[in-house]
Amino acid sequence: MDEKDLSRRLADIDSVIANGPYNDTWASLSQYRVPEWYQDLKFGIFIHWGIFSVPAFDNEWYSRNMYVRGSRAFEHHIKTYGPQNVFGYKDFIPMFRAEQFDPDAWAELFRCAGAEYVIPVAEHHDGFQMYRSELSHFNAYEMGPHRDVLGELGRACRARGMITGASTHRIEHWFFMSHGREFESDIHEPMQRGDFYWPAMPEKDGMDINSEPAPTAEFLEDWMLRTCEIIDRYRPSIIYFDWWIQHSSARPYLKKIAAYYYNRSLEWGRPAVINYKYDAFLFGTAVPDIERGQFAEMKPYAWQSDTSVALNSWCYTEGNQYRRPADLVCDLVDIVSKNGRLLLNVGPKADGTIPDEDASILKAIGTWLSINGEAIYGTHVWKKYGEGPTRIADGHFGEGTKKAFTSDDFRYTTKDGVLYVTALRCSESGHYAIPSLADPENAQQAVFHGIIRNVTVLGSDEPVRWHRDRQAMHVETAFRSDMPVVMKLEID
Repeated sequence: MDEKDLSRRLADIDSVIANGPYNDTWASLSQYRVPEWYQDLKFGIFIHWGIFSVPAFDNEWYSRNMYVRGSRAFEHHIKTYGPQNVFGYKDFIPMFRAEQFDPDAWAELFRCAGAEYVIPVAEHHDGFQMYRSELSHFNAYEMGPHRDVLGELGRACRARGMITGASTHRIEHWFFMSHGREFESDIHEPMQRGDFYWPAMPEKDGMDINSEPAPTAEFLEDWMLRTCEIIDRYRPSIIYFDWWIQHSSARPYLKKIAAYYYNRSLEWGRPAVINYKYDAFLFGTAVPDIERGQFAEMKPYAWQSDTSVALNSWCYTEGNQYRRPADLVCDLVDIVSKNGRLLLNVGPKADGTIPDEDASILKAIGTWLSINGEAIYGTHVWKKYGEGPTRIADGHFGEGTKKAFTSDDFRYTTKDGVLYVTALRCSESGHYAIPSLADPENAQQAVFHGIIRNVTVLGSDEPVRWHRDRQAMHVETAFRSDMPVVMKLEID
């Protein structure tokens, strides 16, 4: 795209903002309300797939780490592929063929997993676009697979009733390839807009919102144009941003992107959602996301948690440390009870197949949801999220602490005159004592005063014995499972 085309596209963005209900100020964007369709979503699929899937080593930051002297990826790269000035990250592109990529097979797996929405990473920090683009030739449509991955997968998922979004991590590319400049490698001048490694500026503290050198207007305009290109070409219902958009230099452009996206989505007849981290957006103008963690308490606003099937990496590696399906279901139940939704990541292989381990986890979650989904889908928070002895770490990156849930850990959701009580671990004896549903002696201390007409356990045809005393509601069931157990209480 030449300078004339870039100028015209920037003018088009300004025009959409000027003529829409939202303009690029926090005051205007504060009129935003999270749409009802998003409030009902509870479970989605995130996808990290790209050039980094070829080396399949360490994690999705291979493109950066292979240029960091002394790192595991640096040593692995030299040993396996040769020096970085002979074989650089760009040389993986022809190896990324995705010869077995079948978007319909992926979409069918996600549907069977019980997913309601799907958000592929459209562009990761490495700068390779997984979609057709007019802004750079370094994209999957022109190189590597020669496939419009974002477009093909989106169509397959929507055909199965799933909502689709896109994740952009482009802004981190400002510094992501910078370490290759520190020694003899294939990252060097001259570089210009549109080049794969451009601009490779020095990396500073990623949490310093005023770090220098700050991204230039040229780079930030390119980032904005790439984001708006995704918006216009693919019409995603959700745009997910990674963390570095919080940098102070990005704020004017971020507000423009939000106003443009919200205005365009209203033109399409479906109000959109933006996911962000930390305080990149003014609270209330988009939906906050908690990476690899969750909130300890229920929130009065919509939020999202994103995590992966593997603890060590977002992409496929040959040494992935996979999580147990039961633990992920516990996270899902806990998050939903607190007004959140879970975006669970999988990492396909370079050939386009989803690893057996990833698929097995998704199928196990799907099996649980096929029986217990009524306690998740379309539910609302109750007067309290739950109770029990196990404490949840609050905020980002808390999943490294193992949560040893017990049969005394309960979570509540409600819908259509039903209260769902989920025990996060099955009781070995089949007995559950639920304190918040006690028949209280002192009415002022009661959590629940209602009438329970019937109690069943989802997935079981066996009759349930239950009664309430002043300490708890007691449920006795013969049902046993290695997954969370859902009790369905019909309320009068």
